[in-house]
Amino acid sequence: MRVEVRTYGCALNQADGEIISGLLVKHGFSVGKDGKVVVVNTCTVKAPTENKIVKELRGLSKLGKRIVVAGCIPSARPGIVDEFPKFSFIGVNSVDVVAAVEAARDGERYVNISDAKGKENVPKVRMNPFVAIVPIAEGCVGSCSYCQVRFARGSLKSYSARSVVEQVESAVNEGVEEVWLTAQDTGAYGLDIGLTLPELISTVSSIPLDFRIRVGMMNPNHVLGFLDELLESYDSDKVYKFAHLPVQSGDDKVLKDMDRKYSVREFKEVVGKFKRRFNATVSTDSIVGYPTESEQAFQNTLKLIDEVKPDVLNISRYWVRPGTKASELKQLPGSETNRRSRITAELFKKIGLAANKRWVGWSGEALVSEKNKDGSYTARNNWYKPIIVKSKKDLMGKKIKVEIKDCTYYDLRGLMI
Repeated sequence: MRVEVRTYGCALNQADGEIISGLLVKHGFSVGKDGKVVVVNTCTVKAPTENKIVKELRGLSKLGKRIVVAGCIPSARPGIVDEFPKFSFIGVNSVDVVAAVEAARDGERYVNISDAKGKENVPKVRMNPFVAIVPIAEGCVGSCSYCQVRFARGSLKSYSARSVVEQVESAVNEGVEEVWLTAQDTGAYGLDIGLTLPELISTVSSIPLDFRIRVGMMNPNHVLGFLDELLESYDSDKVYKFAHLPVQSGDDKVLKDMDRKYSVREFKEVVGKFKRRFNATVSTDSIVGYPTESEQAFQNTLKLIDEVKPDVLNISRYWVRPGTKASELKQLPGSETNRRSRITAELFKKIGLAANKRWVGWSGEALVSEKNKDGSYTARNNWYKPIIVKSKKDLMGKKIKVEIKDCTYYDLRGLMI
């Protein structure tokens, strides 16, 4: 029987989607479009995304599809079980997907929303055969006032270094060229088992195989505890010189209200050391329109972005997430959060374009890891900069020599040499 798997959200959710597909294939199901059963692997980080998914679920219900709902929404919003009385629900415990799909196939209902468990060394069907998404932990130790994901993913549960190494070795031996070490917060890795992220990176880097490592999002407060050791682990030729360090606000009061546990000065310290040592590509996140963000606080965020000049900026309008501390505060008008988002985006377009123009004329090696809808390819150099190249040849998974000829504010345009 064919099962369709639809996945939304972050790299951790994408990894869960690969696990869901892998377990289904192992148990004799085929995975593809127009399945008799549809598994919807959901995301709850933003209200628009959640609303889009719920709308999709209602549409599937009208079509009479047999549905299994996985991911963060069922865990963070248990009442959804009653909204869709004919659907099955498993939440983030994706290893239960086979039982849920079998029940749906037989016209029965399966509901078991529990913590994630048993995800180490399970079969996967990779969305990209050349990229392995390797979760190093579930959950987090944060208490961010606006975040609902922690209700879904729970407290931190780090995987052993041995387990991570086994997954990486297996993936690379199967042809993977690029490994993503991912978690809700990779910086928190090991706090519960007596290890640190730098130790894990160094251990994975020492695997005697040819592959590249992209380290996932690290909250600055954790990085501050091992910054020198982290920089040393990044010295490995296998590690992309790329750091995703979310700041969320450039105002210390707002950061305190958000319960982010670091200051603007500390964020700049971390970014500065990455840039000075590696000329690292820095990605950061900004939430605009938080309930206590005054106009001056917003201007402070713009000032920080202009000063730090990140290579990547993920801008989010603040959205109320039920059950969070921030949901109890007086909210800013939607028109105001929209205005601030638009201003921030315009600022970043200028910063991103100026930063990428400095790469024009650069030449060197890059790994091709994505094929785009228009037939072009995306390659990544040592700094994980996205380089768009065109070729009639199949370049997936190949290392190429490329020269940067042009750019936009979000990518580089290259020519193979």
